[in-house]
Amino acid sequence: MLLKNHIKKLSFILLLSAVTNYCYADIKLRFGLYPSDKPSDLIKTFQPIINLIERQLTQQLKQTVSIKIIIAANYKKGINNLVESKVDFMRLGPASYIIARNRNPQIEILAAESKKGKKTFKGIIIVKQDSSIHSITDLKGKRFAFGNKNSTIGRYLSQRYLVKHGIYAKDLATYQYLGRHDKVGSLVALGLFDAGALKSSTYKKLLAKGAPLRKLAEFDNVTKPWVARAKLAPSIKTALRRVLLNIKDPQILEPLKKDGFLPATHRDYKPIHIAIEQNSAFFN
Repeated sequence: MLLKNHIKKLSFILLLSAVTNYCYADIKLRFGLYPSDKPSDLIKTFQPIINLIERQLTQQLKQTVSIKIIIAANYKKGINNLVESKVDFMRLGPASYIIARNRNPQIEILAAESKKGKKTFKGIIIVKQDSSIHSITDLKGKRFAFGNKNSTIGRYLSQRYLVKHGIYAKDLATYQYLGRHDKVGSLVALGLFDAGALKSSTYKKLLAKGAPLRKLAEFDNVTKPWVARAKLAPSIKTALRRVLLNIKDPQILEPLKKDGFLPATHRDYKPIHIAIEQNSAFFN
Protein backbone atom coordinates (compact mmCIF):
# COMPACT_ATOMS: atom_id res chain seq x y z
CA MET A 1 0.00 0.00 0.00
CA LEU A 2 2.83 2.38 0.93
CA LEU A 3 4.63 1.48 -2.30
CA LYS A 4 1.47 2.06 -4.33
CA ASN A 5 0.99 5.52 -2.71
CA HIS A 6 4.64 6.35 -3.36
CA ILE A 7 4.27 5.43 -7.04
CA LYS A 8 1.12 7.56 -7.33
CA LYS A 9 2.90 10.53 -5.76
CA LEU A 10 5.91 10.08 -8.03
CA SER A 11 3.64 9.88 -11.11
CA PHE A 12 1.89 13.08 -10.03
CA ILE A 13 5.22 14.85 -9.52
CA LEU A 14 6.44 13.78 -12.99
CA LEU A 15 3.16 14.90 -14.57
CA LEU A 16 3.29 18.22 -12.73
CA SER A 17 6.89 18.68 -13.80
CA ALA A 18 6.02 18.00 -17.45
CA VAL A 19 3.08 20.43 -17.37
CA THR A 20 5.19 23.08 -15.62
CA ASN A 21 8.02 22.71 -18.13
CA TYR A 22 5.56 22.99 -21.00
CA CYS A 23 3.92 26.09 -19.56
CA TYR A 24 7.22 27.93 -19.02
CA ALA A 25 9.06 26.83 -22.17
CA ASP A 26 10.11 29.49 -24.69
CA ILE A 27 8.84 27.29 -27.53
CA LYS A 28 5.86 25.00 -26.95
CA LEU A 29 5.22 22.30 -29.54
CA ARG A 30 2.52 19.65 -29.82
CA PHE A 31 3.33 16.24 -31.29
CA GLY A 32 0.38 14.33 -32.71
CA LEU A 33 -0.47 10.63 -32.77
CA TYR A 34 -3.60 8.59 -33.34
CA PRO A 35 -4.38 5.19 -31.76
CA SER A 36 -2.95 2.64 -34.24
CA ASP A 37 -2.21 0.65 -31.06
CA LYS A 38 -3.22 1.05 -27.41
CA PRO A 39 -2.61 4.66 -26.20
CA SER A 40 -0.58 3.40 -23.22
CA ASP A 41 1.72 1.52 -25.61
CA LEU A 42 2.08 4.64 -27.77
CA ILE A 43 3.29 6.69 -24.80
CA LYS A 44 5.88 4.03 -23.89
CA THR A 45 7.07 3.98 -27.49
CA PHE A 46 7.22 7.69 -28.20
CA GLN A 47 8.04 9.44 -24.92
CA PRO A 48 11.78 8.61 -25.10
CA ILE A 49 12.22 9.91 -28.66
CA ILE A 50 10.13 13.02 -27.95
CA ASN A 51 12.27 13.73 -24.89
CA LEU A 52 15.38 13.47 -27.08
CA ILE A 53 13.90 15.75 -29.76
CA GLU A 54 12.99 18.25 -27.05
CA ARG A 55 16.59 18.34 -25.77
CA GLN A 56 18.12 18.54 -29.24
CA LEU A 57 15.79 21.34 -30.36
CA THR A 58 16.60 23.28 -27.20
CA GLN A 59 20.31 23.08 -28.08
CA GLN A 60 19.85 23.96 -31.74
CA LEU A 61 17.36 26.79 -31.31
CA LYS A 62 19.04 28.10 -28.13
CA GLN A 63 15.61 28.43 -26.54
CA THR A 64 13.86 26.11 -24.10
CA VAL A 65 11.63 23.78 -26.09
CA SER A 66 8.89 21.64 -24.60
CA ILE A 67 6.84 19.10 -26.55
CA LYS A 68 3.46 17.81 -25.47
CA ILE A 69 2.18 14.50 -26.90
CA ILE A 70 -1.40 14.70 -28.16
CA ILE A 71 -3.11 11.36 -28.88
CA ALA A 72 -6.31 11.77 -30.87
CA ALA A 73 -9.33 9.61 -30.14
CA ASN A 74 -9.22 8.07 -33.62
CA TYR A 75 -7.57 8.32 -37.04
CA LYS A 76 -10.05 10.90 -38.34
CA LYS A 77 -9.52 13.26 -35.39
CA GLY A 78 -5.77 12.78 -35.65
CA ILE A 79 -5.80 13.81 -39.32
CA ASN A 80 -8.03 16.77 -38.44
CA ASN A 81 -5.55 17.85 -35.75
CA LEU A 82 -2.79 18.14 -38.36
CA VAL A 83 -4.93 19.65 -41.11
CA GLU A 84 -6.33 22.26 -38.71
CA SER A 85 -2.88 22.96 -37.12
CA LYS A 86 -3.94 21.72 -33.68
CA VAL A 87 -0.60 19.88 -33.55
CA ASP A 88 2.73 21.18 -34.84
CA PHE A 89 4.18 17.94 -36.13
CA MET A 90 2.90 14.42 -36.33
CA ARG A 91 3.72 10.83 -37.14
CA LEU A 92 1.24 9.58 -39.73
CA GLY A 93 0.56 6.39 -41.61
CA PRO A 94 1.15 6.85 -45.36
CA ALA A 95 -2.57 6.78 -46.23
CA SER A 96 -3.38 9.28 -43.48
CA TYR A 97 -0.63 11.52 -44.84
CA ILE A 98 -2.13 11.43 -48.34
CA ILE A 99 -5.62 12.15 -46.96
CA ALA A 100 -4.28 15.03 -44.84
CA ARG A 101 -2.25 16.53 -47.69
CA ASN A 102 -5.22 16.38 -50.05
CA ARG A 103 -7.06 18.54 -47.53
CA ASN A 104 -4.14 20.87 -46.78
CA PRO A 105 -1.33 20.86 -49.39
CA GLN A 106 0.82 23.10 -47.17
CA ILE A 107 1.71 20.33 -44.72
CA GLU A 108 5.29 19.18 -45.29
CA ILE A 109 7.21 15.94 -44.77
CA LEU A 110 10.12 16.27 -42.35
CA ALA A 111 11.52 12.75 -42.75
CA ALA A 112 10.47 9.13 -43.19
CA GLU A 113 11.23 6.34 -40.76
CA SER A 114 14.03 3.97 -41.78
CA LYS A 115 13.52 0.20 -41.67
CA LYS A 116 16.86 -1.53 -42.20
CA GLY A 117 18.06 1.51 -44.13
CA LYS A 118 15.01 1.59 -46.40
CA LYS A 119 11.75 3.49 -46.66
CA THR A 120 9.75 0.33 -47.31
CA PHE A 121 8.53 -2.54 -45.12
CA LYS A 122 5.89 -5.26 -45.22
CA GLY A 123 2.21 -5.38 -44.48
CA ILE A 124 0.84 -8.87 -44.02
CA ILE A 125 -2.33 -10.92 -44.18
CA ILE A 126 -2.58 -13.44 -41.36
CA VAL A 127 -4.69 -16.47 -40.51
CA LYS A 128 -4.93 -18.70 -37.47
CA GLN A 129 -2.06 -21.18 -37.12
CA ASP A 130 -4.23 -24.26 -37.78
CA SER A 131 -6.35 -22.62 -40.50
CA SER A 132 -7.20 -24.54 -43.66
CA ILE A 133 -6.54 -21.32 -45.62
CA HIS A 134 -3.25 -21.63 -47.52
CA SER A 135 -3.67 -19.24 -50.46
CA ILE A 136 -5.35 -15.91 -51.14
CA THR A 137 -8.00 -17.60 -53.29
CA ASP A 138 -9.02 -19.65 -50.22
CA LEU A 139 -10.34 -16.40 -48.70
CA LYS A 140 -13.50 -16.52 -50.79
CA GLY A 141 -16.46 -17.00 -48.48
CA LYS A 142 -14.39 -16.21 -45.40
CA ARG A 143 -14.57 -13.55 -42.64
CA PHE A 144 -11.93 -10.82 -43.00
CA ALA A 145 -10.75 -8.28 -40.40
CA PHE A 146 -9.44 -4.93 -41.61
CA GLY A 147 -7.94 -2.24 -39.36
CA ASN A 148 -9.02 1.39 -39.41
CA LYS A 149 -10.90 2.77 -42.41
CA ASN A 150 -8.03 5.24 -42.92
CA SER A 151 -5.26 2.68 -42.36
CA THR A 152 -2.64 2.14 -45.07
CA ILE A 153 -2.08 -1.56 -44.35
CA GLY A 154 -5.33 -2.17 -42.50
CA ARG A 155 -7.40 -1.03 -45.45
CA TYR A 156 -5.98 0.49 -48.63
CA LEU A 157 -2.99 -1.74 -49.40
CA SER A 158 -4.59 -4.96 -48.19
CA GLN A 159 -7.75 -4.32 -50.23
CA ARG A 160 -5.61 -3.48 -53.27
CA TYR A 161 -3.71 -6.75 -52.76
CA LEU A 162 -6.96 -8.71 -52.57
CA VAL A 163 -8.26 -7.10 -55.77
CA LYS A 164 -5.02 -7.97 -57.58
CA HIS A 165 -5.67 -11.60 -56.64
CA GLY A 166 -9.31 -11.58 -57.68
CA ILE A 167 -10.90 -11.14 -54.24
CA TYR A 168 -13.54 -8.42 -53.87
CA ALA A 169 -15.78 -7.35 -50.99
CA LYS A 170 -18.66 -9.37 -52.47
CA ASP A 171 -16.52 -12.53 -52.35
CA LEU A 172 -16.08 -12.38 -48.56
CA ALA A 173 -18.66 -13.85 -46.19
CA THR A 174 -18.28 -10.70 -44.09
CA TYR A 175 -15.68 -8.07 -43.23
CA GLN A 176 -15.28 -5.46 -40.53
CA TYR A 177 -13.00 -2.53 -39.69
CA LEU A 178 -11.69 -3.13 -36.18
CA GLY A 179 -9.75 0.12 -35.73
CA ARG A 180 -6.37 -1.20 -34.56
CA HIS A 181 -3.76 -3.69 -35.74
CA ASP A 182 -3.59 -5.48 -32.39
CA LYS A 183 -7.36 -6.05 -32.41
CA VAL A 184 -7.15 -7.58 -35.88
CA GLY A 185 -4.48 -10.05 -34.80
CA SER A 186 -6.17 -10.90 -31.51
CA LEU A 187 -9.57 -11.63 -33.04
CA VAL A 188 -8.08 -13.76 -35.83
CA ALA A 189 -6.15 -15.69 -33.15
CA LEU A 190 -9.43 -16.26 -31.29
CA GLY A 191 -11.07 -17.58 -34.45
CA LEU A 192 -13.63 -14.77 -34.67
CA PHE A 193 -12.28 -13.89 -38.12
CA ASP A 194 -10.65 -16.20 -40.63
CA ALA A 195 -8.03 -13.70 -41.80
CA GLY A 196 -6.91 -10.11 -41.29
CA ALA A 197 -4.46 -7.43 -42.37
CA LEU A 198 -1.91 -5.89 -40.03
CA LYS A 199 1.64 -4.57 -39.85
CA SER A 200 4.51 -7.00 -39.43
CA SER A 201 5.68 -5.53 -36.10
CA THR A 202 2.28 -6.17 -34.48
CA TYR A 203 2.26 -9.70 -35.91
CA LYS A 204 5.68 -10.41 -34.37
CA LYS A 205 4.59 -8.90 -31.05
CA LEU A 206 1.51 -11.15 -30.96
CA LEU A 207 3.57 -14.22 -31.87
CA ALA A 208 5.94 -13.44 -29.00
CA LYS A 209 2.92 -13.47 -26.67
CA GLY A 210 1.92 -16.90 -27.93
CA ALA A 211 -0.87 -15.95 -30.35
CA PRO A 212 -1.52 -18.90 -32.72
CA LEU A 213 -1.11 -16.97 -35.98
CA ARG A 214 0.42 -17.69 -39.38
CA LYS A 215 1.44 -15.38 -42.25
CA LEU A 216 -0.57 -15.97 -45.41
CA ALA A 217 0.78 -13.21 -47.65
CA GLU A 218 2.74 -9.95 -47.57
CA PHE A 219 2.91 -6.74 -49.57
CA ASP A 220 5.10 -3.62 -49.70
CA ASN A 221 4.35 -0.46 -47.79
CA VAL A 222 6.17 2.85 -47.37
CA THR A 223 7.40 3.71 -43.88
CA LYS A 224 5.62 6.35 -41.86
CA PRO A 225 6.38 10.03 -42.50
CA TRP A 226 6.81 12.62 -39.75
CA VAL A 227 5.04 15.72 -40.99
CA ALA A 228 5.01 19.41 -40.07
CA ARG A 229 1.79 21.40 -40.01
CA ALA A 230 1.15 24.19 -42.47
CA LYS A 231 2.96 27.44 -41.68
CA LEU A 232 5.15 26.02 -38.93
CA ALA A 233 8.07 28.44 -38.48
CA PRO A 234 10.81 27.58 -41.03
CA SER A 235 13.51 27.66 -38.35
CA ILE A 236 11.63 25.04 -36.32
CA LYS A 237 10.99 22.87 -39.40
CA THR A 238 14.66 22.98 -40.35
CA ALA A 239 15.75 22.12 -36.82
CA LEU A 240 13.20 19.30 -36.53
CA ARG A 241 14.33 17.78 -39.82
CA ARG A 242 17.98 17.98 -38.79
CA VAL A 243 17.27 16.39 -35.40
CA LEU A 244 15.24 13.52 -36.89
CA LEU A 245 17.83 12.70 -39.56
CA ASN A 246 20.56 12.55 -36.92
CA ILE A 247 18.81 10.24 -34.44
CA LYS A 248 20.90 7.05 -34.30
CA ASP A 249 20.58 5.87 -30.67
CA PRO A 250 19.36 2.23 -30.82
CA GLN A 251 17.78 2.45 -27.36
CA ILE A 252 15.64 5.41 -28.46
CA LEU A 253 14.73 3.81 -31.78
CA GLU A 254 14.14 0.24 -30.60
CA PRO A 255 10.57 0.85 -29.33
CA LEU A 256 9.66 2.12 -32.84
CA LYS A 257 11.26 -0.96 -34.44
CA LYS A 258 13.11 1.40 -36.76
CA ASP A 259 16.79 2.27 -37.19
CA GLY A 260 16.55 5.99 -37.86
CA PHE A 261 15.11 8.44 -40.36
CA LEU A 262 15.68 9.13 -44.05
CA PRO A 263 15.05 12.16 -46.28
CA ALA A 264 11.66 11.87 -47.98
CA THR A 265 9.36 13.80 -50.28
CA HIS A 266 5.75 13.56 -51.38
CA ARG A 267 6.85 11.47 -54.40
CA ASP A 268 7.76 8.56 -52.11
CA TYR A 269 4.07 8.14 -51.28
CA LYS A 270 2.73 7.98 -54.85
CA PRO A 271 1.91 4.21 -54.56
CA ILE A 272 -0.28 4.99 -51.58
CA HIS A 273 -2.01 7.79 -53.47
CA ILE A 274 -2.80 5.30 -56.25
CA ALA A 275 -4.10 2.70 -53.78
CA ILE A 276 -6.49 5.26 -52.28
CA GLU A 277 -7.65 6.53 -55.69
CA GLN A 278 -8.38 3.00 -56.89
CA ASN A 279 -9.88 1.68 -53.65
CA SER A 280 -13.42 1.73 -55.01
CA ALA A 281 -12.49 -1.30 -57.18
CA PHE A 282 -12.62 -3.51 -54.07
CA PHE A 283 -16.31 -2.72 -53.62
CA ASN A 284 -17.33 -3.11 -57.29
